[in-house]
Amino acid sequence: MNVAVKSQARPKTETKKSGTIKKVGVIGAGQMGSGIAHVIALGGYSVSLNDLRKEIVDDALAKIDKSMARQTSKGVIKESDAKAALKRIGFVSSFDEFANCDLVIEAATEDEAIKRKIFAALCPKLPDGALIATNTSSISVTRLAATTDRPEHFIGMHFMNPVPRMELVELIRGIATDDVMFSAAREFVDSLGKVTAVSEDFPAFIVNRILLPMLNEAVYTLYEGVGTVESIDKAMRLGAHHPMGPLQLADFIGLDTCLAVMQVLYEGLSDSKYRPCPLLVKYVEAGWLGRKTQRGFYDYRGETPVPTR
Repeated sequence: MNVAVKSQARPKTETKKSGTIKKVGVIGAGQMGSGIAHVIALGGYSVSLNDLRKEIVDDALAKIDKSMARQTSKGVIKESDAKAALKRIGFVSSFDEFANCDLVIEAATEDEAIKRKIFAALCPKLPDGALIATNTSSISVTRLAATTDRPEHFIGMHFMNPVPRMELVELIRGIATDDVMFSAAREFVDSLGKVTAVSEDFPAFIVNRILLPMLNEAVYTLYEGVGTVESIDKAMRLGAHHPMGPLQLADFIGLDTCLAVMQVLYEGLSDSKYRPCPLLVKYVEAGWLGRKTQRGFYDYRGETPVPTR
């Protein structure tokens, strides 16, 4: 759940498919799920995309089409590859249609109860050898795996946001993850033209263990009146050469997601330095979640974003 620092130098043609994995299911057609479907289809795989309603998937497909058009216009991918990739993505209305998938990636909201419910419904529909991956950015992979009928075939596969532009995928193995399955997952990620970083199964893994406390500290800096939204973001853009200010980045990620990760860190590591800032909690309680709700640390309802504090 991170923002791009630079455009990914994708190959001009489709990458070679993994030998073990051929058909992939994706659960969740939001920002992360649609991005994951995008890169997997470009990798040459057939993708079955599922969400609660067909309209959500239709909207995701429209966004994927638009995103691929941008990549085509910049010469990142060929138009023929984009058209072929779009044809490989199809909506599935139920988990029954994952019966022929070799891999299913869960990309639902960062809520452990929801994820557990999904896995309970999913497992009976899958073939015995299928691999399950979770795109969680913070929750214990071992604990999620234990709720399934196949902890040996379960792995954390954390794509960065926006998925089509970001090079990295964190791979997190649970305590029971089988070596062969881990290798298959790594080969699959490599086949997408992505780079893997292997993380131990600790709260928030590597990227968000470092990134989210920085964003939370930026919110504390605002909360304590050290600086305004504008001055904090300007300071980090120009003083640290960050491509996006921390409060702008928090809005991009989603303040509810930022809060969820900080709560996992705070509860999982029992260290007061991870305590979510009360102002972050207040914004989430108000429903000001950032770009996706048009208000967060900035108000996005006009032509130009305006700081809300």
